[in-house]
Amino acid sequence: MKRFVTMGRGGSGKTTFVALMTKYFIEKGETPLLLVDVDPDQNLSEMVGADLKKEGRKTVSELLIDTFLDKGGTTVGVPPSQRLESAIWEAGLYEGENFDLMAIGTKFIEGCYCLPDAALKKALEGLTKTYTYVLIDSPGGLEHLNRRIASQVDDIFDIIDPSSKSFNHVERAYKVAKEVKIEFNNFYVVGGNRVPDEWEEEVEKRTNLKYLGKISHDKQVENFVLYGKSLLDLPDSSPAYNSVKKIMQKAGY
Repeated sequence: MKRFVTMGRGGSGKTTFVALMTKYFIEKGETPLLLVDVDPDQNLSEMVGADLKKEGRKTVSELLIDTFLDKGGTTVGVPPSQRLESAIWEAGLYEGENFDLMAIGTKFIEGCYCLPDAALKKALEGLTKTYTYVLIDSPGGLEHLNRRIASQVDDIFDIIDPSSKSFNHVERAYKVAKEVKIEFNNFYVVGGNRVPDEWEEEVEKRTNLKYLGKISHDKQVENFVLYGKSLLDLPDSSPAYNSVKKIMQKAGY
């Protein structure tokens, strides 16, 4: 099993990258995959055609509300993360033909993701299925790094946009990952579709990290997202898909 974490500022193209990475691995026959949506916006499921509500699946936050608010459960005694681990697998895991998916959902209580994060971390540590890859789509901030949802990963992909704040995000993310002792093999930088084509030298100079290229602008992707269509159904001629394909090959996959 290999674990990948995709992060970046909001709107940089993180979720699109994860969805197209999923398409790449499916078409290579490197399945099954586990997709983990840690972003409260919950866009990943729609981008890969997974209807959680239709399948009766609940997010980690919904399971917490169901257990500790609606059913009057207590957080005293057995750790909440341990109590919820089986619930996540039974009621929170969407199971598809080539991939499974779980989502953290919206906030359990105002201002805090501590319990959902802890429950998700426990579930990831206790995987009972064998996945070829685990793909984690992170939220825009860096709090998930501090909480070490995944403490051991193979590759981190930081998606940037053409702004100084994006470079600052890469610097902080790398620093935080080191400080909280997240073990990783590679920390890569990937350009979102608005990043200029000629930025490779600039990115590597400013970040001191490997730049794998950019996600190509693609009107088909915009239309698919607009109408809620799965990016897994994009034609193989899609410029965005082919750019992600090249990025993953450059990373050695």
